[in-house]
Amino acid sequence: MSAVSRRAAIGAPAAMMLAAGACGAQATRPAGETRTLVAYFSRSGNTRVIAGQLHRELPADLFEIAPARPYPEDYEQTVAQAGREREAGFRPQLAARVPNLSAYDTVWLGFPIWGQSAPPVIRAFLAAHDLSGKTVRPFVTHGGYGLGDSLSVLRADAPGARFEPAVSMEADQERRTMNQVREWLAKARPRAANP
Repeated sequence: MSAVSRRAAIGAPAAMMLAAGACGAQATRPAGETRTLVAYFSRSGNTRVIAGQLHRELPADLFEIAPARPYPEDYEQTVAQAGREREAGFRPQLAARVPNLSAYDTVWLGFPIWGQSAPPVIRAFLAAHDLSGKTVRPFVTHGGYGLGDSLSVLRADAPGARFEPAVSMEADQERRTMNQVREWLAKARPRAANP
C-alpha cells in the first residue's frame, strides 16, 4: 500500500467521525460563508491528511501551524528537541499567525502527541492567538499512548475557549517502522565469533 493511500485510509474514517459532529452547524451557514477554521500541526503527515479532509468536507479554511525554524527531519532528533523544549517550557516562534482569527467561531485544532503532551509549537499557537469565546474541537494523533496531558495543556493555554471533546486516533507508523528496521538489522548483522 502506498504512503498516500495508507494515510488516506487512516484519515478517512476519523475525518468522517469528526465531520459528523459539525453537520448541523454547516447546514445553517449561508452558502459561501465559512466561520470555521482547521488549524493543524503535522510532522509526518498523519494529522495533515485529517486536516485536509476536514477542510474539504466541513467546508472550512485551512491553516498549517509551523515553527519559524522547522524541526529536524530526523525523527529521533525531533523527539529529543521536543523533550528539551517541553522541559524548559519553551514555545518556538511561529512561521505565521492566523491573520483574521476574529472571523471564526469554531477552530478545529489538530496535532500529534509528543511525549504524552501537546507539542511546544501548539502551545506557541495558543499563546499567539486569543481563542476566547471560540469553540475548539481538538483532533489528535498519537503513537499508542492516548491524549496524555494535552487537553489540560490546551485548557491552560486557552482559558477563554469552549472545548468540545477531543477525537484521538493512533497513527504511529514512523516510530513503528523505525522499530521494525532496528529489529531486522539486529537479526541481519553478523554476530561476532566467540574466541
